[in-house]
Amino acid sequence: MRLVWVIGFRIKFNNRANLPTDRPIIVVSNHQGTYDIPPIVWLFRKHHPKFISKIELAKNLPSISYNLRHSGAALIMRKNRAQALGEIKKLGKLIAEKNYCACIFAEGTRSKTGKLRQFKSGGLATLLEEAPNSLVVPFVVDGNYKIESKGRFPLSFGEKGTYSILEPIEPQDYTADELCIKIENLIRIELGQ
Repeated sequence: MRLVWVIGFRIKFNNRANLPTDRPIIVVSNHQGTYDIPPIVWLFRKHHPKFISKIELAKNLPSISYNLRHSGAALIMRKNRAQALGEIKKLGKLIAEKNYCACIFAEGTRSKTGKLRQFKSGGLATLLEEAPNSLVVPFVVDGNYKIESKGRFPLSFGEKGTYSILEPIEPQDYTADELCIKIENLIRIELGQ
């Protein structure tokens, strides 16, 4: 978080939720870039956030790879559905047992322009199967795509971003598809899209 401050990235936080620590949490977020991860780690630190990540990130990235390999993250191979589901199920069991937080970027990949992509419900459905008493929390990332608008180097200077924790949702009244559509629409409204 301090790294982006050094490059002049000004951050605004909005928190509309008072989250319990005695039940699992599933954070469902849009994805705009590499710098989406630190605010989630910081803002949800009391809930021990664990990520669903492509397995390639578990190699050759100092600190990040080590954390992904040893934190309980679900490291998935995108083209191997059985492997991905197995990893996500393990993560769901972990958050159910420990009352931890699972974080999923429901677009499936980052948006380099900030334009929201359609959310996919498979990962969320699997997490809810394993941790049905989870509270689902929409999280909005707005502006991070600008940091890497020129690629990884040079990083763009003087941009602004906002991170918003929206009102949590009790998932029992929704199917995973309905829940994904609801969260996507809430995030779309927050982004003004």
